[in-house]
Amino acid sequence: MNAKRFNDIVERRLELTKEILTTKGEEYANGKDRLHNFKIAARRSGKTPAQTLAGMLLKHEVNLEDMIEGRCSFDADRIDEKLGDVIAYNCILEAVLLEEISDRTING
Repeated sequence: MNAKRFNDIVERRLELTKEILTTKGEEYANGKDRLHNFKIAARRSGKTPAQTLAGMLLKHEVNLEDMIEGRCSFDADRIDEKLGDVIAYNCILEAVLLEEISDRTING
């Protein structure tokens, strides 16, 4: 793969991820807290938001592993969807972990 094609893929992925997290992400928030759904899911499961998110992320990682190992069929759209999910969840995980650090600092 030449550098231009690779760079085009990276640019497209970054733009899609930004769009999903900044625009579509509003669907997953309560209007004020972008991590709302993960906090509620954590409370309901008795885990931390990071642990809860990691479990949700694992589902997407397993699906990617199935694709890589040939356990399921896939096309370009499925690759796009699953890799997008994994990247987005990792961005959200960063926010969750940084908030945990901030909360620890504030609460001692």
